[in-house]
Amino acid sequence: MRNVAVILAAGKGTRMGSRISKQYIDVLGKPVIYYTLNAFENSTVDEIILVISEQDRNYVEETILNHYGFHKIKRIVCGGKERYHSVYNALKQAGEADNVLIHDGARPLILPGQIDMLVKQMEIYKACVAGMPVKDTIKIVDQDQYVTDTPERSRIWQVQTPQVFRYSEIKEAYDKMMLEEHPAVTDDAMVLEKYGNPDFKHEIRLVEVSYENIKVTTKEDLIFMKGILLNRGR
Repeated sequence: MRNVAVILAAGKGTRMGSRISKQYIDVLGKPVIYYTLNAFENSTVDEIILVISEQDRNYVEETILNHYGFHKIKRIVCGGKERYHSVYNALKQAGEADNVLIHDGARPLILPGQIDMLVKQMEIYKACVAGMPVKDTIKIVDQDQYVTDTPERSRIWQVQTPQVFRYSEIKEAYDKMMLEEHPAVTDDAMVLEKYGNPDFKHEIRLVEVSYENIKVTTKEDLIFMKGILLNRGR
């Protein structure tokens, strides 16, 4: 089975409030995206497709790819207006893949062993999505922020990436979705749920990875990231 990873690093990360994109912010002497790419470079995936903005291409090639010597990055793809456009641009370049792993470049704390575990799960399941059970009670509210429901916590997970799919199935679902003008999707598994085989959503398995697999979104997340890296170093 050929496993191709799609790393999404085209976003600007406006909530970070930084003059540079969050994936290029320095943490312990290396940019955030380095840690993401290094994890996949040292995993069993066969190839990495990196999705970046066109204006960052020269910087990424010279400062990151050439400097750190990532050999599995075979293709660089330009991102689109929305996240799903970026994913679709990459999927169109991954036709030789059996399985495709879609991962946010701003989740730099994923480990090679965790990536390999998800790939291994694909020998059994049709789709595997990284995640963890929620720790907090969740409230459903109306538009005025009044509580309308409290779902059972044991059945609620926070979804992460990588999300791993059979290439043919996720590509077909994306093909259908892209016919819509403004698709309302928030992750790749949701694309399969809405546009894939009607029974497929019952085949998407959530796999426990780690609470450390955070998405770097705000300045506070950079503090958490640095602390986790320092703790791993010890």
